[in-house]
Amino acid sequence: MTRIVTRRTPVKASMMLEQQGVTPLLARLYAARGITGAEQLDTQLSALLPPSLLRGSEEAACLLADAIAARQALLIVADYDCDGATACAVGMRALKSFGATVDYLVPNRFEYGYGLTPEIVRLAAQGKTKPDLLITVDNGIASVEGVAEAKRLGMASLITDHHLPGDTLPDAAVIVNPNQPGCTFPSKALAGVGVMFYVMLALRAELRRRGWFGGAARPEPNLGALLDLVALGTVADVVPLDRNNRILVAQGLARMREGRMQPGIQALFRAAGRAHETASTFDLGFALGPRLNAAGRLADMALGIECLTTDDPARAMNIAQELDALNRERRVIEVGMQEEALLLLDAIAQDAGNGARASVTLFDPQWHQGVIGILASRIKDRLHRPTFAFARGSDGELKGSGRAIPGLHLRDALDLVAKRHPGLLLRFGGHAAAAGVTLREEDLPLFEQSFEEVAQALLSPADLTRTLETDGALETGHMSLDSARLLQQQIWGQGFPAPMFSDEFNVDRQRILKDKHLKLSLSKNGVRFEAIQFNFAESAPARIRVAYRLAVNEYNGVASVQLVLEHLEPAS
Repeated sequence: MTRIVTRRTPVKASMMLEQQGVTPLLARLYAARGITGAEQLDTQLSALLPPSLLRGSEEAACLLADAIAARQALLIVADYDCDGATACAVGMRALKSFGATVDYLVPNRFEYGYGLTPEIVRLAAQGKTKPDLLITVDNGIASVEGVAEAKRLGMASLITDHHLPGDTLPDAAVIVNPNQPGCTFPSKALAGVGVMFYVMLALRAELRRRGWFGGAARPEPNLGALLDLVALGTVADVVPLDRNNRILVAQGLARMREGRMQPGIQALFRAAGRAHETASTFDLGFALGPRLNAAGRLADMALGIECLTTDDPARAMNIAQELDALNRERRVIEVGMQEEALLLLDAIAQDAGNGARASVTLFDPQWHQGVIGILASRIKDRLHRPTFAFARGSDGELKGSGRAIPGLHLRDALDLVAKRHPGLLLRFGGHAAAAGVTLREEDLPLFEQSFEEVAQALLSPADLTRTLETDGALETGHMSLDSARLLQQQIWGQGFPAPMFSDEFNVDRQRILKDKHLKLSLSKNGVRFEAIQFNFAESAPARIRVAYRLAVNEYNGVASVQLVLEHLEPAS
């Protein structure tokens, strides 16, 4: 069952925004998202929170500045998703511009798993140049054993991360994480790439204070040139777009639209068939991000990092085409896994539908470890239940990837499971919406039972009902190409949702495209609109109530407005 609700729009705030020059449509939408004054929409870099507020950033800057001055070898230990790849690219580009000797290492998820493990530390120590300082990006806050191993081998560690910490912090030289105890940084939603960007800002300020820059031989770099990377990683990691993150994303998108971006970013736009001149958060989250993630899911994220760090446009394009091919392969694998999962879901769906089940746990020994996160997300969306999908790792252990629904903090739920059953979870980590877990295959039934018990305890019946929060009806005059383009240009994302409207329409015509998409011609007040609902192959009644997004449809060089339906039901 799906419930359509209309979010409240504070009339006073909407009127105030209009008086301050915001268009009436945007004023209404922004007011409904908590904006009370036009100054909160300022996305200039001068409005960013200062790095000095981020605990550990100044200590990290001193540590890095000392290492650069001493010509020490630095090694970035990255993560294998888009956030980790962009964070690594930010670090590589910035540190090299500061004159550092720096390289990177990204674990292959199938061989080493996630984070700064002791195995990764030993691999780093065996490289052609043993690092003096390990720098983690988008990981490390849980790497207690890895940091201890680094210290034993004579290497210092700088942790930059944004994931929630456990009870014990690693004994690193410095930790920079807005979610660590004692950090009062107002934006807890920074992605891993955002944390690394802040550390580089603090480092540049420290080097400037030391008189490091000067003359043609050592110019001061413009770190704003890295904001395209920051924007991509922030959107792709689906972190809440609070004001600080919206500034980072807006600045990055502005550079993309002007054609001022890394060769790899430009190549990804071309490989995805997207126009950078109209770049949007949708492009970053659903076109560029998945292509980068495909490298970490099916191959080696070093390929993605090379795409983002090369200055050779031809090389970047070649890699982007490889990433595009990997993404197509990922889609084929995903479709097969979804079909297999659906065979397992009949009984589960029945239990979920009658309220008897609050969670879903799935496993197939043939599933691909790199795609289980996407599978969990698809099943979560389909059943509106927190979902874990498991695959068998090369070490014989089960690797699980989970996705949550609103009302359940997934990492906290795993913490409860771990406390109720010590030793059950070999490793786990993540945040509210997504998490990963490793366990023994024979322990899967106990995990499924325990996770279900936790979900039953934490989720209310209302939480288990899929709710689409919309902005209500849209005036016919605003259902235009100009309005669609205006909305496309804004910064929307997690925690600052893209506009969705709801209304009733007459169905004038309908047909099924490619055996899976419903194409409709709708009318309201004598005005006709083209609409589509993807992955929905059922016929619609003569009059429907829908939740929809206003979109721009480009076909044969002609642009038109189209309603993209998120939900369809008979009109009351």
